[in-house]
Amino acid sequence: MVKLNRIYTRTGDNGTTGLVDGSRVAKHAPRMAAIGAVDEANCAIGLTVVALRAEAGGEGDAAILTRIQNDLFDLGADLATPGDDFTPGPMALRILPDQAVWLEGCIDAANAHVPPLTSFVLPGGTEAAARAHIARAATRHAERAMVAMAATDPVNPAALAYINRLSDYLFVLSRAINARAAKNGLGGDVLWVPGANR
Repeated sequence: MVKLNRIYTRTGDNGTTGLVDGSRVAKHAPRMAAIGAVDEANCAIGLTVVALRAEAGGEGDAAILTRIQNDLFDLGADLATPGDDFTPGPMALRILPDQAVWLEGCIDAANAHVPPLTSFVLPGGTEAAARAHIARAATRHAERAMVAMAATDPVNPAALAYINRLSDYLFVLSRAINARAAKNGLGGDVLWVPGANR
């Protein structure tokens, strides 16, 4: 269990931060950019959870997202553990392939409740759906940061698969939220109209 008695340590005042193995790295390093982007995605998902809990029928989706938030903390720990051995251990929390497989099941389940796409959709609809779109965009940013990190440091392939599936899930989730709202007469997906302002 993690126990934090002091929030500030002053060890990062020189522009570096500590990794799981005790080594230090510059705060602007690709590894830290990836960890930070994952944290931003987690925050955006947290706002989606809050919005879902305020909507009728959103509690189940909120529970899934809360599990995902825990996975994203695991992902941050994975990225903070240098090396190319991605085997979990007492000092190495790693994303596992079955976590991406679980997300695929979530995608399939959510997708079963939405109509087929006939156009690209604009980020919007209900507040929860719009927040899911923000979380999706933040997750794509995290994925790009992780791929950039992989150009200089080994990255767990299961972690890359997980973050890719997560953005797919958030897209489908936004559509499922809007589909549920449409059944209650509260709107639905906002469709892109090409050249609408010409």
